[in-house]
Amino acid sequence: MKISVSWLKEWIDTIPNDLSDRLTMAGLEVEGVELAAPKFTKVVVGHVVELVQHPDADKLRVAQVDVGTGELVQIVCGAPNVAVGVKVPTALVGALLPGDFKIKDAKLRGVASSGMLCSAKELGLNDDASGLMILDDSLAIGADFRELLKLDDEIIEIDLTPNRGDCLSILGVARDIAAITGSLSLIHI
Repeated sequence: MKISVSWLKEWIDTIPNDLSDRLTMAGLEVEGVELAAPKFTKVVVGHVVELVQHPDADKLRVAQVDVGTGELVQIVCGAPNVAVGVKVPTALVGALLPGDFKIKDAKLRGVASSGMLCSAKELGLNDDASGLMILDDSLAIGADFRELLKLDDEIIEIDLTPNRGDCLSILGVARDIAAITGSLSLIHI
């Protein structure tokens, strides 16, 4: 079973730094701890404000993207679902994506491109490479994508034995943590 540490923090006020060790010693064997998403940097919420056909490529389009800096950024994109008005994760020049892929200023078939509009697969979030990851329209342009989706959250994988049915939920694990740490109160109960 996988448990989000940020979800645990909604139920319990004190999460110890050595949580994995304490859970294992209490009989909830921790199989592993990982981040909610692979590491990447300099990815923000971008808003496509203008889109024209690439002059030398049928499948490419040139987008003008608002990334919250006050100036539009020109990005060449080949995704089939890129459209004016969508908000998408945008990797800025200098970004480092999963697989040590660095984003640099480039020219694609003679047209300058200063960044990359991203799919979920390019960010390591899932295997969907069918098009860009379309974001909710209410998100703030220029907001740090990693912070916005809380992708630095730790996910703890616990191997539950059949006799620990009490820990088949976030609340059950939070109760165990409260007992382990000596905290007498759970938040929201």
